[in-house]
Amino acid sequence: MTNDFFASYTMTINGEGVSSATEFEAFNPATEEVIARVPQASRVQLDEAVSAARTAFPLWSARPIAERQALVAKIGDTIEAHAEDFMRLLTREQGKARAGAEWEIAGSVIWCREIAKQSLLPHIKTEPDGRIIETRRVPLGVVGAITPWNFPVLLAIWKIAPALVAGNTMVLKPSPYTPLCTLKLGELLRDVLPPGVLNVVSGGNELGAWMTAHPDIAKISFTGSTATGRKIMESSSVNLKRITLELGGNDPAIVLPDVEPKEIAKDLFWVSAVSTNGTDLRL
Repeated sequence: MTNDFFASYTMTINGEGVSSATEFEAFNPATEEVIARVPQASRVQLDEAVSAARTAFPLWSARPIAERQALVAKIGDTIEAHAEDFMRLLTREQGKARAGAEWEIAGSVIWCREIAKQSLLPHIKTEPDGRIIETRRVPLGVVGAITPWNFPVLLAIWKIAPALVAGNTMVLKPSPYTPLCTLKLGELLRDVLPPGVLNVVSGGNELGAWMTAHPDIAKISFTGSTATGRKIMESSSVNLKRITLELGGNDPAIVLPDVEPKEIAKDLFWVSAVSTNGTDLRL
């Protein structure tokens, strides 16, 4: 594994670094400079990633939840240990200012640690006739996660941490506009997670479409535009795949007469900015 955040980038499949026959370019949006060449996963490589996740699932899901929690917390520790490099790379590939990068990386660390404290206790209900109904939450299998360009690290962690604590394994695809931090995260976590538990593949619209239709992916978790969300819902319906769609859009805000508009305007702006997931139509 390379320690250089700003040089080579490889996908992670079954705990190993993987390149590809074809690549695409990653740009600095501020300068439009090409800052890296990125692997473009083939369909065969996606199948290999899904197969690795499926193979890892039985042992991972059978692992005591306390151990899964500890490893998810360690993901946060790993991000924190490389926080400066993540922030610099995030600014280079996504364009957000230093303060925004600090907020995203620190938030990713906190999210891992807080999710690692959660457990999956059964819900027990006693009926009037004395019957006991017990509801247990069980892992589904392989989760396919597709993240957008605006918060590439934080939104990846929002998907990774709960899925892994619950006992699922994952194939993660970042936006083709911001793949670098996610690829580097996958690289670092090869030393944290068992092989196959987290696989990271990169590519564009075609790769996303393959994921949503893949018969061995049990669930798709997607954050992005409404237009793409419709496509994912349609594609996932072929095998009744479970889906979670966090799509773009803004809720209306009503400012009542007793509130000064100028005082509340900034808060309304930031709520709108955080709740809108961009207009990236690529999977």
